[in-house]
Amino acid sequence: MTNLLSRLLTERDWLMTDGATGTTLFNMGLQSGDSPELWNADHPDRIATLYKGAVDAGSDIFLTNSFGGSAARLKLHDSQSRVRELNRLAAEIGREVADASGRDVVVAGSIGPTGEIMEPMGALTHASAVEMFHEQAEGLKEGGADVLWVETISAPEEYKAAAEAATLAGMPWCGTMSFDTAGRTMMGFTSADLSRLADRLDPAPVAFGANCGVGASDLLRTVLGFRAAGSEIPFIAKGNAGIPKYVDGHIHYDGTPELMARYAVMARDSGAKIIGGCCGTQPDHLRAMRKALEETPKGPAPSLEEIAAEIGGFSSDSDGTDGNAVAPRQNRRRGRK
Repeated sequence: MTNLLSRLLTERDWLMTDGATGTTLFNMGLQSGDSPELWNADHPDRIATLYKGAVDAGSDIFLTNSFGGSAARLKLHDSQSRVRELNRLAAEIGREVADASGRDVVVAGSIGPTGEIMEPMGALTHASAVEMFHEQAEGLKEGGADVLWVETISAPEEYKAAAEAATLAGMPWCGTMSFDTAGRTMMGFTSADLSRLADRLDPAPVAFGANCGVGASDLLRTVLGFRAAGSEIPFIAKGNAGIPKYVDGHIHYDGTPELMARYAVMARDSGAKIIGGCCGTQPDHLRAMRKALEETPKGPAPSLEEIAAEIGGFSSDSDGTDGNAVAPRQNRRRGRK
């Protein structure tokens, strides 16, 4: 499938995506418990500022403000009837920002997990999940998104449902999972598992990878897991800006721009072709990452020892692929910070 992202991936050695949505919007006044997606209608100027911050910092790709834009998520705010509208607006604002940039910038329509547990562990059926994701996808398509970006997924069943929805919408797609439980997702999936799943899906994702999780070190170890699995699909690395800490009543991520710049180079050298940040990552981090990627020659893949020495220690001894990991936990609602 020919699309802007696929073309750029053939032309460039790496692409940089954006940083945190939630952290930035909280800094703009979003309150805990509010729906960020409602701001697409109520505060479009702030959403444009969010997108423009990433583009001005050098991002080649940015994700739309639609992470929680499914009917299941919006129902929490009595807005489940507005799914198509709010997703369309998220992409429309993004399209305007991208088109005004004067260069090729990919508008990626963000689709996060439903927050529900799928069968057989829970009540959410495959058909219902596909329907919810498809509704989002059609809104994002109407608004001008170049690609769908499924993110922070824990369960393979939900990943497959989102992929099917992208196919129904006739849209190219990417998909990332969050590996935050001793190298596994909360539902027990490993980097090797995701590599095999991505290779089996038809159509395959344009790119797949990891976002969020525990910290940049753990995410780099996961990317090395993708590399070891041998998939030829491009990898995505979107790590958090350090580790969250509670400071003066607020969550603060302790990763500096310098640390994230080193992480970006290590992600590229580990095999990632799309590199960005997740929770806590601000434009200052992105600018440092872009500069480092442009100025640092490509090197060999880092060892785990090098990652730990330069980025920080790992949260667990195992990346999950050796079988030495804790049992999967029940899914929980989570957002993109």
